[in-house]
Amino acid sequence: MKAALPWASERYALFGPINFYLLAIIIMFSLVVEIGVAQRNTTDPSEARILNSIFQRWGISATNQWNISGELCSGAAIDSTSILEFNPAIKCDCSNRTACHITGLRVYALDVMGEIPDELWSLTFLDDLNLGQNFLTGTLSASIGNLTRMKWLTFGINALSGEIPKELGLLTNLLSLSLGTNNFSGPLPPELGNLTKLTQIYFNSAGLTGPIPLTFAKLQNLEQVWTSDNGFTGRIPDFIGNNWSKLTVLRFEGNAFEGPMPASFSNLTSLTDLRISDLSNGSSSFDFLRNMKSLSSIPSNIGEYQSLSLLDLSFNNLTGRIPDAVFNLSSLTHLFLGDNKLTGALPAQKTLSLQTIDLSYNWLSGSFPSWINEQNLQLNLVGNNFTTEQIEQSGSSSLPSGLDCLQRNFPCNRGSPRYSRFAIKCGGPQITSTNQILYERDNETLGPATYFMTSTGRWAVSNAGLHSDRPNQSFTSFSSSQFTNTLDSELFQTARISAGSLRYYGLGLENGNYTVNLQFAESEILNPRTWRSVGRRVFDVYVQGNRELKDFDIRKEAGGRSLVAVQKQFKAQVSENHLEIHLFWAGKGTCCVPIQGTYGPSISAISATPDFVPTVSNQPPTTKKNRTGLIVGIVVGVGVISFISVFVVYYLIQKRKQQALEDEEFLGIDTRPYTFSHSELRAATGDFCSSNKLGEGGFGPVYKGTLEDGRVVAVKQLSVASHQGKSQFVAEIATISAVQHRNLVKLYGCCIEADRRLLVYEYLENKSLDQALFEKGSLYLDWPTRFQICLGVAKGLAYLHEESRVRIVHRDVKASNILLDSDLNPKISDFGLAKLYDDKKTHIQTGVAGTIGYLAPEYAMRGHLTEKADVFSFGVVALEIVSGRPNSDSSLEEDKMYLLEWAWQLHENKCETELVDANLSEFDVDEVKKVTRIALLCTQTSPALRPSMSRVIAMLTGDAEVATVTSKPGYLTDWKFKDTTTFMTDHSSQMHNSSVSTSTTVDTNCPPSGADTPMLRDVIGEGR
Repeated sequence: MKAALPWASERYALFGPINFYLLAIIIMFSLVVEIGVAQRNTTDPSEARILNSIFQRWGISATNQWNISGELCSGAAIDSTSILEFNPAIKCDCSNRTACHITGLRVYALDVMGEIPDELWSLTFLDDLNLGQNFLTGTLSASIGNLTRMKWLTFGINALSGEIPKELGLLTNLLSLSLGTNNFSGPLPPELGNLTKLTQIYFNSAGLTGPIPLTFAKLQNLEQVWTSDNGFTGRIPDFIGNNWSKLTVLRFEGNAFEGPMPASFSNLTSLTDLRISDLSNGSSSFDFLRNMKSLSSIPSNIGEYQSLSLLDLSFNNLTGRIPDAVFNLSSLTHLFLGDNKLTGALPAQKTLSLQTIDLSYNWLSGSFPSWINEQNLQLNLVGNNFTTEQIEQSGSSSLPSGLDCLQRNFPCNRGSPRYSRFAIKCGGPQITSTNQILYERDNETLGPATYFMTSTGRWAVSNAGLHSDRPNQSFTSFSSSQFTNTLDSELFQTARISAGSLRYYGLGLENGNYTVNLQFAESEILNPRTWRSVGRRVFDVYVQGNRELKDFDIRKEAGGRSLVAVQKQFKAQVSENHLEIHLFWAGKGTCCVPIQGTYGPSISAISATPDFVPTVSNQPPTTKKNRTGLIVGIVVGVGVISFISVFVVYYLIQKRKQQALEDEEFLGIDTRPYTFSHSELRAATGDFCSSNKLGEGGFGPVYKGTLEDGRVVAVKQLSVASHQGKSQFVAEIATISAVQHRNLVKLYGCCIEADRRLLVYEYLENKSLDQALFEKGSLYLDWPTRFQICLGVAKGLAYLHEESRVRIVHRDVKASNILLDSDLNPKISDFGLAKLYDDKKTHIQTGVAGTIGYLAPEYAMRGHLTEKADVFSFGVVALEIVSGRPNSDSSLEEDKMYLLEWAWQLHENKCETELVDANLSEFDVDEVKKVTRIALLCTQTSPALRPSMSRVIAMLTGDAEVATVTSKPGYLTDWKFKDTTTFMTDHSSQMHNSSVSTSTTVDTNCPPSGADTPMLRDVIGEGR
């Protein structure tokens, strides 16, 4: 023992036995005194009063682990117990010797309700505050800037609102800031760029808008950034790649960012999780990843860079081939590149760790590499250009069957339909409903990159997406609860869910019109008014490529209630023997309430029934062989081949000439439309009989026709004298082929034979909006219908401006170019004047083409073209819809002659309802005022003052307030002149109308009257 404790032996010898024990007693006594001082120190009285007041207001109390004998700073509050181990919890610092100060406060997931008391901001010693997962409401006070010692700040998953106070930028010691899943509004304060110590930001689903401030370039210590599901706009800043080099997680889904991807992202070598989706206005290549160390051969001594395990770049317009290096990342396990424009073949090699690959909906082709036969591999190649031969030659037995039927051209049963209906019990077993519909089972085990087709080939399903951090990666949900608003509760007890993109296909269908019923119910985010109820499941629904529901929230649709059946019904046209239903998560909605990974599409049942009398059996194929049919087929085939051989040389020569002409016309068009023969269209229109003539437009006459398959169409024939001519005809094909939307007229195809040029559109039986509004004895449009028409036109234009693959300005939006279908849904027509422009350009300087009365001033005067020119035209159309009269009418008294001028006069006198069409016996006063004020916003002089069409939709639907209209346009007040010519003289030769109905163009020979005349009258002229 002496050898083990030499210091004790020496000290014993030095002091002797008595002195040694005395010294030990003194040391022990001093330690007891120190502990006693800590125990005697009491909580600062003012802080104690504040905490007691807050707890009393929130209806909570301390646990028995602290607040011992009424002393707040006691027990676990001052010992080594982590604040994460008890709840509610505080931590105290008693080193002051005079008083203990509260440094930590945790009130987590206790369903606390109400506003944050102002007293909280007086606890200035706090460095750790966690109020997450409650139901706190109200705003964050500017007094939060008092908490300058704060390091860890969490308000996530509450119901807070208002703008984020700029005073947060005073908390310069912050390491982590969580504001996600709240109802904030407005932009990020630039002052947050002063929080240079931040390592974590959680702003997901916070309700924020605007661009990311440039001051955020100073946040060089960031490691995790979650900003999904907000309204952030503009380009993704380059400084993220240049300055945020320590990032390991970056989630940007569900915003309104513009492409392309910054090349500086190649510097983010520590990323393990990158999620960016739905970039608009631009395409990207893989160049932004080129220099990532984890994308190249990594030296063995820097293994810390082998980090990227999940890469999701779906829906981003990525172009080019897939770099081989992407498939050889050493740590990559999940790769999602679906819905891009990638071309070429699959990489020849990949790592064994990469087991989940989604490449659906690209333009890939070629032979298959050997690795597709690996066990446990999930590979989704649906919607590409692989041929049946390439798939069969691969010899892969591991790929699910049906891949050849699910390529872009859907070749199986193409032209030889056998089905006329289908019904699917999504995520569950076969069920027969009370109305005797047999829903086929859909309980196959799907993964994050899989597809499945039934053995009968009647329908198929494709899934892509990985639920982030969800403990259970099942893609079905189950609830034993009873569902209301339905007689078939069992139908909703299971559902198919997805983390990204879920597509169902009806295959081998007979062409014609169908009614599609989709059944939903929310069973995971439940009703109680707690933090568990603040989740939002939001996704989009497309039918036949048309987005029918945007930001669809099942629970919101059910009146804010869970476990309620919601049915949505749509009309769809099947023209190529298949029907596609696409449910798509665009990054919107919450991600983690009530558990991690609660987001994305959810659907309980699907059915599609024909709106016509089917001519097919609707039965799956049998295996019996019909020998009589075989013999007849052989005989007929030999005869036909013998007959055709006589003419084959002649046919090939003629076909080659025709193909050359078509190739010339379609050069540069991405999506080649269906081509009709001239003989088909002659037969459809009765040899272009005058009795089938619908009207005469800039392209020439338009005829009604009926195709062999029964479809009624409108055939637009390009006349020899047309001012637009061949080049503009081809431009219209390219434009309409690039866009598909329920509020845009559908292009079925075209005809180019010799000098014949024709377009084939869907036929709209209720003709144009101007005829319905302005002609006596035509359709009666009540106010709800007019409001829906206004909303539908806005949605169509928003799609052209913001959601289409290319940005499109229509340039000739007017009542005669808005057609009405059988249900009076509006469809925008006549894209002959549409101007496609480069996303990098803010405007186009162009020759003016359009119709006077609808032209924006900057476009009419200077040819300055942006989408705001269409916004102006929409404003004029909206006023016409309200008033039931054209934008100018010389038969009226002078103060009412020009609609815009009269509308402003009524608005200034607060008499907007006097604008309403006298034929309307009933109307919603608030909606009339709303539409009128939106129209006045849209027709402001400056394009910058006009709202975007997506903003117009938000105002119409009540999702955004209608801004106050204060400034009367200058063209109504300031621009007066005396001149013998109009300002339009320089463009008069370029003005023309492309609508089917007759319009008046500018008369440059008519000078204004001697009196000063507002410019508006020259802008409007006498036409509409």
